[in-house]
Amino acid sequence: GARYDHFYNRYHNRFAGDTTLPGTGIYTASAGTLSPTLSVHYFVNDRFQLYVNTGRGFHSNDTRAVVAVNGLSILPAAYSADLGTFFKPAPNLLVNIATWSIYLQQEFVYSGDGGDITFNGPTQRYGFDFSARYQPIKNWYADLDVNYAHGRAVNSPKGYNFIPLAPVWTSGAGITYSPKYGFNGSLRYRYVGNRPGNESHTLTASGYFITDAVLNYAAKKYEVGLVVNNILNTRWKETQFDTVTRLRGESAPVDEICFTPGTPFSAKLSFTLKF
Repeated sequence: GARYDHFYNRYHNRFAGDTTLPGTGIYTASAGTLSPTLSVHYFVNDRFQLYVNTGRGFHSNDTRAVVAVNGLSILPAAYSADLGTFFKPAPNLLVNIATWSIYLQQEFVYSGDGGDITFNGPTQRYGFDFSARYQPIKNWYADLDVNYAHGRAVNSPKGYNFIPLAPVWTSGAGITYSPKYGFNGSLRYRYVGNRPGNESHTLTASGYFITDAVLNYAAKKYEVGLVVNNILNTRWKETQFDTVTRLRGESAPVDEICFTPGTPFSAKLSFTLKF
Protein backbone atom coordinates (compact mmCIF):
# COMPACT_ATOMS: atom_id res chain seq x y z
CA GLY A 1 0.00 0.00 0.00
CA ALA A 2 0.93 3.66 -0.26
CA ARG A 3 -0.41 7.00 0.93
CA TYR A 4 0.42 10.57 -0.11
CA ASP A 5 0.08 13.53 2.26
CA HIS A 6 0.50 17.20 1.42
CA PHE A 7 0.67 19.96 4.01
CA TYR A 8 0.15 23.66 3.44
CA ASN A 9 1.11 25.88 6.37
CA ARG A 10 0.17 29.51 6.82
CA TYR A 11 1.16 31.54 9.88
CA HIS A 12 0.38 35.19 10.61
CA ASN A 13 3.00 36.41 13.06
CA ARG A 14 2.00 39.54 14.99
CA PHE A 15 4.65 39.27 17.68
CA ALA A 16 7.59 41.55 16.89
CA GLY A 17 9.74 39.95 19.58
CA ASP A 18 9.42 36.43 18.17
CA THR A 19 12.88 34.84 18.06
CA THR A 20 11.77 32.06 15.69
CA LEU A 21 10.78 34.34 12.80
CA PRO A 22 12.60 37.45 11.48
CA GLY A 23 9.59 39.76 11.86
CA THR A 24 5.86 40.21 11.73
CA GLY A 25 3.84 39.25 8.68
CA ILE A 26 2.39 36.22 6.93
CA TYR A 27 4.65 33.21 6.42
CA THR A 28 3.76 30.16 4.30
CA ALA A 29 5.34 26.82 3.46
CA SER A 30 4.23 23.53 1.94
CA ALA A 31 5.58 20.02 1.50
CA GLY A 32 4.38 16.56 0.57
CA THR A 33 5.50 13.02 1.31
CA LEU A 34 4.79 9.49 0.08
CA SER A 35 4.40 6.69 2.63
CA PRO A 36 4.67 3.15 1.23
CA THR A 37 3.83 0.13 3.41
CA LEU A 38 4.20 -3.63 3.12
CA SER A 39 2.48 -6.27 5.27
CA VAL A 40 2.92 -10.03 4.99
CA HIS A 41 0.85 -12.50 7.04
CA TYR A 42 1.32 -16.26 7.10
CA PHE A 43 -1.32 -18.52 8.65
CA VAL A 44 0.34 -21.70 9.87
CA ASN A 45 -3.03 -23.01 11.03
CA ASP A 46 -6.22 -21.69 12.63
CA ARG A 47 -4.37 -21.12 15.93
CA PHE A 48 -1.01 -19.75 14.79
CA GLN A 49 -0.21 -16.74 12.61
CA LEU A 50 3.07 -14.98 11.75
CA TYR A 51 3.33 -11.46 10.35
CA VAL A 52 5.77 -8.72 9.39
CA ASN A 53 4.81 -5.10 8.82
CA THR A 54 7.18 -2.46 7.46
CA GLY A 55 6.84 0.97 5.98
CA ARG A 56 7.74 4.62 5.83
CA GLY A 57 5.81 7.24 7.75
CA PHE A 58 6.54 10.82 8.76
CA HIS A 59 6.44 13.30 11.64
CA SER A 60 4.63 16.60 11.14
CA ASN A 61 5.38 19.68 13.18
CA ASP A 62 4.30 23.01 14.65
CA THR A 63 3.48 25.57 11.95
CA ARG A 64 5.90 28.17 13.34
CA ALA A 65 8.85 25.81 12.99
CA VAL A 66 7.72 24.83 9.49
CA VAL A 67 7.57 28.36 8.06
CA ALA A 68 10.81 29.37 9.82
CA VAL A 69 12.79 26.96 7.61
CA ASN A 70 10.73 27.63 4.46
CA GLY A 71 9.25 24.15 4.53
CA LEU A 72 12.60 22.34 4.29
CA SER A 73 12.79 18.99 6.07
CA ILE A 74 9.49 19.60 7.84
CA LEU A 75 8.22 16.06 7.22
CA PRO A 76 11.09 13.84 8.37
CA ALA A 77 10.67 10.18 7.52
CA ALA A 78 10.03 7.48 10.09
CA TYR A 79 11.10 3.98 8.99
CA SER A 80 9.49 1.22 11.01
CA ALA A 81 9.11 -2.54 11.07
CA ASP A 82 7.56 -5.04 13.42
CA LEU A 83 7.70 -8.83 13.44
CA GLY A 84 5.25 -10.80 15.50
CA THR A 85 2.85 -13.64 16.00
CA PHE A 86 -0.72 -14.31 17.11
CA PHE A 87 -1.39 -17.73 18.60
CA LYS A 88 -3.99 -19.52 20.68
CA PRO A 89 -2.44 -22.05 23.09
CA ALA A 90 -6.00 -22.76 24.26
CA PRO A 91 -9.41 -22.07 22.68
CA ASN A 92 -10.14 -19.30 25.23
CA LEU A 93 -6.65 -17.70 25.26
CA LEU A 94 -5.18 -15.37 22.62
CA VAL A 95 -1.53 -14.22 22.79
CA ASN A 96 0.29 -11.61 20.71
CA ILE A 97 4.09 -11.19 20.85
CA ALA A 98 5.92 -8.68 18.66
CA THR A 99 9.28 -6.96 18.33
CA TRP A 100 9.57 -3.62 16.56
CA SER A 101 11.93 -0.84 15.51
CA ILE A 102 11.47 2.83 14.47
CA TYR A 103 14.09 5.18 13.00
CA LEU A 104 13.06 8.86 12.90
CA GLN A 105 15.08 11.30 10.79
CA GLN A 106 14.34 14.27 13.04
CA GLU A 107 13.05 14.42 16.60
CA PHE A 108 10.97 17.56 17.14
CA VAL A 109 10.68 18.58 20.80
CA TYR A 110 8.35 21.23 22.18
CA SER A 111 9.94 23.60 24.68
CA GLY A 112 7.47 24.62 27.37
CA ASP A 113 9.68 27.45 28.62
CA GLY A 114 10.22 29.10 25.26
CA GLY A 115 6.98 27.99 23.63
CA ASP A 116 8.83 26.86 20.50
CA ILE A 117 10.14 23.73 18.78
CA THR A 118 13.72 22.46 18.90
CA PHE A 119 15.32 20.09 16.38
CA ASN A 120 17.07 17.27 18.26
CA GLY A 121 18.31 15.18 15.34
CA PRO A 122 17.56 11.55 14.43
CA THR A 123 16.44 8.96 16.98
CA GLN A 124 16.25 5.16 17.06
CA ARG A 125 13.75 3.14 19.07
CA TYR A 126 13.19 -0.59 19.40
CA GLY A 127 11.34 -2.85 21.80
CA PHE A 128 8.77 -5.57 22.22
CA ASP A 129 5.06 -5.90 23.05
CA PHE A 130 3.24 -8.72 24.81
CA SER A 131 -0.54 -9.00 24.94
CA ALA A 132 -2.85 -11.70 26.23
CA ARG A 133 -6.65 -12.03 26.23
CA TYR A 134 -8.29 -14.77 28.31
CA GLN A 135 -11.90 -15.80 28.89
CA PRO A 136 -11.92 -18.37 31.74
CA ILE A 137 -15.72 -18.76 31.90
CA LYS A 138 -18.77 -17.13 30.32
CA ASN A 139 -19.00 -13.34 30.81
CA TRP A 140 -15.58 -13.16 32.53
CA TYR A 141 -12.60 -11.66 30.68
CA ALA A 142 -8.99 -10.91 31.57
CA ASP A 143 -6.41 -8.95 29.59
CA LEU A 144 -2.73 -8.07 30.01
CA ASP A 145 -0.39 -5.78 28.05
CA VAL A 146 3.34 -5.38 28.77
CA ASN A 147 5.53 -3.12 26.62
CA TYR A 148 9.23 -2.26 26.55
CA ALA A 149 10.89 0.50 24.52
CA HIS A 150 14.57 1.46 24.19
CA GLY A 151 15.04 4.90 22.64
CA ARG A 152 18.20 6.90 22.00
CA ALA A 153 19.33 9.95 20.04
CA VAL A 154 21.55 8.75 17.18
CA ASN A 155 24.07 11.60 16.91
CA SER A 156 24.55 12.35 20.63
CA PRO A 157 27.43 10.86 22.67
CA LYS A 158 26.72 7.89 24.91
CA GLY A 159 25.40 8.98 28.29
CA TYR A 160 23.86 12.11 26.79
CA ASN A 161 21.65 10.43 24.21
CA PHE A 162 18.52 9.64 26.23
CA ILE A 163 15.16 10.80 24.88
CA PRO A 164 13.53 12.87 27.63
CA LEU A 165 10.23 11.45 28.94
CA ALA A 166 10.25 8.55 26.46
CA PRO A 167 8.50 5.60 28.21
CA VAL A 168 10.59 2.48 28.88
CA TRP A 169 8.27 -0.01 30.62
CA THR A 170 4.49 0.32 30.42
CA SER A 171 1.70 -2.07 31.25
CA GLY A 172 -2.04 -2.33 31.65
CA ALA A 173 -4.29 -5.18 32.74
CA GLY A 174 -7.71 -5.89 34.11
CA ILE A 175 -10.50 -8.29 34.93
CA THR A 176 -13.97 -7.65 33.51
CA TYR A 177 -17.38 -9.19 34.19
CA SER A 178 -19.79 -8.34 31.37
CA PRO A 179 -23.21 -10.03 31.15
CA LYS A 180 -25.92 -8.53 28.93
CA TYR A 181 -28.06 -7.35 31.87
CA GLY A 182 -27.56 -6.98 35.60
CA PHE A 183 -24.36 -6.06 37.36
CA ASN A 184 -21.15 -5.70 35.37
CA GLY A 185 -17.80 -4.13 36.13
CA SER A 186 -14.04 -4.22 35.92
CA LEU A 187 -10.92 -3.76 38.00
CA ARG A 188 -7.86 -2.42 36.12
CA TYR A 189 -4.37 -1.07 36.61
CA ARG A 190 -2.16 1.22 34.49
CA TYR A 191 1.58 1.34 34.96
CA VAL A 192 4.35 3.56 33.61
CA GLY A 193 7.90 2.94 34.84
CA ASN A 194 10.57 5.51 35.64
CA ARG A 195 12.00 7.18 32.54
CA PRO A 196 14.72 9.70 31.68
CA GLY A 197 13.87 13.28 32.62
CA ASN A 198 16.57 14.79 30.41
CA GLU A 199 19.20 13.83 27.81
CA SER A 200 21.81 12.81 30.40
CA HIS A 201 19.34 10.96 32.66
CA THR A 202 20.53 13.01 35.64
CA LEU A 203 16.86 13.69 36.27
CA THR A 204 14.21 10.95 36.41
CA ALA A 205 10.52 11.25 35.61
CA SER A 206 8.84 9.11 38.26
CA GLY A 207 6.64 6.23 37.24
CA TYR A 208 3.30 5.25 38.71
CA PHE A 209 0.93 2.33 39.29
CA ILE A 210 -2.74 3.31 39.44
CA THR A 211 -5.77 1.09 40.03
CA ASP A 212 -9.27 1.97 38.78
CA ALA A 213 -12.65 0.27 39.17
CA VAL A 214 -16.00 0.36 37.37
CA LEU A 215 -19.34 -1.01 38.59
CA ASN A 216 -22.55 -0.78 36.55
CA TYR A 217 -26.08 -2.09 36.67
CA ALA A 218 -27.58 -2.53 33.19
CA ALA A 219 -31.25 -2.99 32.35
CA LYS A 220 -32.98 -2.98 28.99
CA LYS A 221 -33.96 0.70 29.20
CA TYR A 222 -31.34 2.21 31.51
CA GLU A 223 -27.91 1.78 33.10
CA VAL A 224 -26.48 3.11 36.38
CA GLY A 225 -22.71 3.32 36.67
CA LEU A 226 -20.02 4.10 39.21
CA VAL A 227 -16.42 4.84 38.14
CA VAL A 228 -13.75 5.03 40.85
CA ASN A 229 -10.36 6.40 39.79
CA ASN A 230 -7.22 5.70 41.82
CA ILE A 231 -9.01 3.54 44.38
CA LEU A 232 -5.83 3.22 46.50
CA ASN A 233 -5.40 7.03 46.53
CA THR A 234 -1.83 6.69 45.21
CA ARG A 235 0.26 9.89 45.10
CA TRP A 236 1.62 10.18 41.55
CA LYS A 237 3.01 12.68 39.08
CA GLU A 238 1.18 13.06 35.78
CA THR A 239 2.80 15.66 33.47
CA GLN A 240 6.54 16.03 34.19
CA PHE A 241 9.15 18.31 32.61
CA ASP A 242 12.80 19.21 33.12
CA THR A 243 12.53 22.90 34.07
CA VAL A 244 14.95 25.55 35.33
CA THR A 245 13.38 27.21 38.39
CA ARG A 246 14.43 29.63 41.09
CA LEU A 247 12.36 30.04 44.22
CA ARG A 248 12.58 32.76 46.83
CA GLY A 249 15.63 32.21 48.98
CA GLU A 250 17.55 30.21 46.34
CA SER A 251 20.86 31.80 45.36
CA ALA A 252 20.90 30.26 41.86
CA PRO A 253 18.49 28.61 39.41
CA VAL A 254 17.89 24.87 39.86
CA ASP A 255 17.41 22.31 37.10
CA GLU A 256 14.69 19.96 38.35
CA ILE A 257 11.50 18.08 37.53
CA CYS A 258 8.33 20.16 37.70
CA PHE A 259 5.06 18.26 37.53
CA THR A 260 1.28 18.25 37.60
CA PRO A 261 -0.07 16.12 40.47
CA GLY A 262 -2.00 13.07 39.35
CA THR A 263 -5.70 12.72 40.10
CA PRO A 264 -6.28 11.44 43.65
CA PHE A 265 -9.12 9.13 44.73
CA SER A 266 -12.27 10.24 42.92
CA ALA A 267 -15.63 8.79 41.99
CA LYS A 268 -18.24 9.56 39.33
CA LEU A 269 -21.84 8.35 39.27
CA SER A 270 -23.69 8.16 35.94
CA PHE A 271 -27.17 7.35 34.70
CA THR A 272 -27.90 6.38 31.09
CA LEU A 273 -31.35 6.17 29.57
CA LYS A 274 -31.77 4.00 26.46
CA PHE A 275 -34.49 4.63 23.87
